Amino acid sequence: MMTSEIRETSPPIAAGIWIAVISSFINGSTFVLQKKGILRSRKRGGSYLRDGVWWSGTLAMIVGQMGNFLAYNAAPAVVVTPLGALGVLFGAVLASYVLQEQLNVLGKLGCVLCCSGSVVLIIHSPESESVTSSLELEERLADPVFVTYSLLVVILLVVLMVWVAPAHGTSNIMVYVSICSLLGSFTVTSSKGLGLAAQGAFSGGPSSSRALALFLVLLGTLSVSVLIQFTFINKALEHYSSNMFEAIYYVTFTSTVLIASAILFREWTAVGLVDCLGMVCGLTVVAVGVLLLRISSEASLTWKQTAKAPDKRD
Repeated sequence: MMTSEIRETSPPIAAGIWIAVISSFINGSTFVLQKKGILRSRKRGGSYLRDGVWWSGTLAMIVGQMGNFLAYNAAPAVVVTPLGALGVLFGAVLASYVLQEQLNVLGKLGCVLCCSGSVVLIIHSPESESVTSSLELEERLADPVFVTYSLLVVILLVVLMVWVAPAHGTSNIMVYVSICSLLGSFTVTSSKGLGLAAQGAFSGGPSSSRALALFLVLLGTLSVSVLIQFTFINKALEHYSSNMFEAIYYVTFTSTVLIASAILFREWTAVGLVDCLGMVCGLTVVAVGVLLLRISSEASLTWKQTAKAPDKRD
């Protein structure tokens, strides 16, 4: 039977979905506010670390990430992550007012597709996951497939941050996007795992010491990943428009998170063929939506540059 019967969804999962929706709107404002702060500080010739608007965007990011943490521990990651499309929608609308990045027809269509795709993903989402305790989580973390995946991600991140970013980060947006998205493999899985590890760490059982050690490792991994993400997000916003970065970042971030979640938590095992096809269609619709937003942003930028260029005709 299809998992699309969301009317039977348990209260914790329903609460997680609502938290994810609210967090998406909050997260949608972060890039816009931080970009605004960067532009304001650039005009003044100072550092954006002294700009109040930039700090408001940073505060919104912290609140949004806290909401994501709660959502990931109440609902499957394959449900929470795609809901970030709502943040893309809100960010595009907010950018049109705060940054004067106006949406054309393609941009508006992209926003509609983002919302539509998110609804499809929720309808066909899984209702449960197979990892329910810290002991099971330890077994999954030690799985050779996940260990191999994690090592490959770490190696790729080192190459991107040490060699590629200094040379090509300011000329190719995919460098910063790739770094931030690959880090999502650790931030989301750590957030999800922290909830499971906390249950065993603070239960007072015989395995509480092992669970506490796992909890601290996951917390450290989450903290380091978030700090590095934060650094490279601001580097990207210094050189690229918020709409373009957020749209591409959302697609790549969602893809890496879904892969990591599928490997570690095996949330796909509860999805039937029909629901699997439905989720693929939903993600495809979302991807097309954010692609249209990117095209819209590039078209607007080209128009502005053409309008500002001096007329060379005599």
